[in-house]
Amino acid sequence: MDLFKTKTNRLKASNKREFGESLEKLAAQQLVQQGVKIVAENYLCKMGEIDIIARDNQDLVFIEVRYRKSDAYGGSLASVDKKKQQRVILAASHYLQKHKLTNKIACRFDVIAITGSLNQLRYNWIKGAFSSF
Repeated sequence: MDLFKTKTNRLKASNKREFGESLEKLAAQQLVQQGVKIVAENYLCKMGEIDIIARDNQDLVFIEVRYRKSDAYGGSLASVDKKKQQRVILAASHYLQKHKLTNKIACRFDVIAITGSLNQLRYNWIKGAFSSF
């Protein structure tokens, strides 16, 4: 489990969707700083959406980004429930089939759980947060 912080953020969004997209961009920037190569962002298909698809060494990683202001009531990690996991898994399967990667590459499902106020966000990168089994 890796934990990284940002000291200052200039997030301004007029609605919840824009705010979420801003956080996903920040998460992608944090991943790049950790040596991860971003393959795709906001991959959308009829099965669901994947916030970030990346390469971490030899693994293809499907990443869900979640934000909660505090860890009360389980926090951002707890918000990735079984239903959300299943939608990500189905979207990942679609991506793998579309790109002819099924059974050709090791895959992993990660979560970046973001908590805190806008001026002090904490990023918790949970590698292998859930599996497709």
